[in-house]
Amino acid sequence: MTDACLTFRDLTLGYNSHPAVHHLNGAVRAGSLTAVVGANGSGKSTLMKGIVGVLKPMAGTCLKANGARIAYLPQQSELDRSFPARVVDLVMMGLWPKRGLLGRVTGEDRHAVSKALMAVGLEGFEKRPLDTLSGGQLQRTLFARVLVQDAEIILLDEPFNAVDAKTLGDLISLIKRWHGESRTVMVVVHDLELVREHFPETLLLARQPIAWGTTAEALRPENLLRARRFDEAWHDDAPWCEPEGHDHAHHHDHAEHTSGPRAA
Repeated sequence: MTDACLTFRDLTLGYNSHPAVHHLNGAVRAGSLTAVVGANGSGKSTLMKGIVGVLKPMAGTCLKANGARIAYLPQQSELDRSFPARVVDLVMMGLWPKRGLLGRVTGEDRHAVSKALMAVGLEGFEKRPLDTLSGGQLQRTLFARVLVQDAEIILLDEPFNAVDAKTLGDLISLIKRWHGESRTVMVVVHDLELVREHFPETLLLARQPIAWGTTAEALRPENLLRARRFDEAWHDDAPWCEPEGHDHAHHHDHAEHTSGPRAA
């Protein structure tokens, strides 16, 4: 049985006492490739922030495998592109967990950065200011930063926004490379056809988990309809909720099966 890399136990996350992800139970298999899908405001980005530790749980827990390192790529909208930095500076930031913020940059570090930039198709871009990059070039730079972190768990929040078709294909190839290296990858994606084509497993959210399992099962029409109805029923001032008896019991059972999630 494959070990769980991440385990959620009745995890509830939110902002200012308003839950955004409710009662999530389950396990992410080590080495799995999972798409996280749902409408805007369904809790996808909130879940990513909860896993990486930016948000503390309102209830429940998120456990990661001992010693597993996490690399997190946020949405581009969360980055200040006016900051006076170069491509090499942004990629080098991926090394600070190893070197510390004031650690000396080694020749090995420079080689790792150059190798990462070559892997994302940005060889020769080292000194380019960030504010001169296109959306696709910035996303390639962020992927290079993930590459140098050499993490076991990779979280990507909407990495395909504002990129051209060529960049999209290259980024998908990198994700599949990580998957082939048995890294655990979770990706927030909007395009369901892209999910069906490239992602073996899917978590469908509508503030609470609607379905989680193989992509074909999770994205069944009845699950998508249920997610849409849940989304339409929610409000920004949604109060604290208790899990429905049937759903909670089902997802708790799902959590026990660390060899892989099942569709709700």
